[in-house]
Amino acid sequence: MRSHSNKLTLACKLFLVLGSSLSTSGALLAESAVPAKTSAKGKATYPLSVEGPKPAPVTPPSPDEIKQSIERGVEFLLKTQLKQGAWGRSENGKYYRIWSPVPGAHNAYRTATTSLAIMALLDARDLFDGELRERIEQSLDLSQAWLLEHGSNLRRSAPDQYDDYMGYALYNVWGHAYAIQAGIALHERSAGNSDLQSKLKELVAFQVKRLEKDEFINGGWGYYDDPFSDKYGNPVQPRRAKLATPTGSSISFTTATVLIALKQAQEFGIEVPEKVTTPAIASIIRQRYPDFAYAYGEYLKYVPRMDINRPGGSLGRSQVCNLALRLYGDKLVTDEVLETWLNRLFARNGWLNMSRKRNYPGQSPHYADFGVAGYFYYYGHYYASMCIEQLPAEAQPFYQGQLAHVLLPLQESDGSWWDYILYDYHQQYGTSMAISSLVRCLPGEDR
Repeated sequence: MRSHSNKLTLACKLFLVLGSSLSTSGALLAESAVPAKTSAKGKATYPLSVEGPKPAPVTPPSPDEIKQSIERGVEFLLKTQLKQGAWGRSENGKYYRIWSPVPGAHNAYRTATTSLAIMALLDARDLFDGELRERIEQSLDLSQAWLLEHGSNLRRSAPDQYDDYMGYALYNVWGHAYAIQAGIALHERSAGNSDLQSKLKELVAFQVKRLEKDEFINGGWGYYDDPFSDKYGNPVQPRRAKLATPTGSSISFTTATVLIALKQAQEFGIEVPEKVTTPAIASIIRQRYPDFAYAYGEYLKYVPRMDINRPGGSLGRSQVCNLALRLYGDKLVTDEVLETWLNRLFARNGWLNMSRKRNYPGQSPHYADFGVAGYFYYYGHYYASMCIEQLPAEAQPFYQGQLAHVLLPLQESDGSWWDYILYDYHQQYGTSMAISSLVRCLPGEDR
């Protein structure tokens, strides 16, 4: 099989032949377009979606312990911010590097990483006062200026010597999605400064327009516009895609990440046409199984029970896909479904954790069990924290405790969190995701 490193990259925790369904039989898919059927007792339409393991009880960290951990993470971000205001560099002597056409790929990595760091500092700033709060605000001013100056430069990567084999790199979609969310959060921070707010709104609108242009012809987004592939994802006739509109396969979690950002943009007052969101939603639904595991991408439609498409392989994807569909009104993503998949995440956390920091020279990022790549670790928990917020208030503390119990022991001695070596972006994005996740683990009165 073609190396997953060629097709299944974050660029995570930052980034495919069209298919109308994931399986050869429509019965394998949980199509929410079909009216839900329930029994007289109101049982779930897809009973497998609410069945699964439950985590053992834990003693969760105290709010003070969580705050101390967040503070160490914040200090790491402040220390590693570049002079120009961004986070992350292309320079790194480590032994594994994702294919990254210059300069487009690194513009995408840096924009996405910087946007995540901005959101983390905004999430955490109200926990602190005095000198640390002042340094956070200075950092936000600097990073905001960088985002306003460079955020509109983001485009898909230009072809390089590998594009006949790899297709076009579309890592920019990650930068657009996270820049939307960072811009909206900075707009709120800038209350009272109409000129600055106008610039930030223009920045958000630009990212939305770019995402409209980069949506695949069959709906949704991905991080490669790939050559023609066989049923296992192997390129049988390497050639570049030649259309302005990407013609590859949508990727479930990339599409979900973008849809969540577009929902925020819509609520922010930016027009997001239904012709953009409706096909994208449909693409995720086509990739959903009755247990609410999600296929990695539509290009795997002929291998629906491949390891990466099973629940153990979907631990880092189901949270974001469930959240996106729920935000767009999918009635099948109930509280019970969210809780079932949160339970899975914590009870089966080892399947995700096995890939964390697992970088081997010459090996695919998906070398670990269930084809899970390391860069899904903090990404999966980041969106799990948002799923927790969707639950009733009385149900949240159990999952907040579980999440904090997982994240705190993984913090490095320098205050960072990281899961997969990606040039010099991995510590910054991992730390940002962990900080935002931990802030959501705090009781409301402690935020």
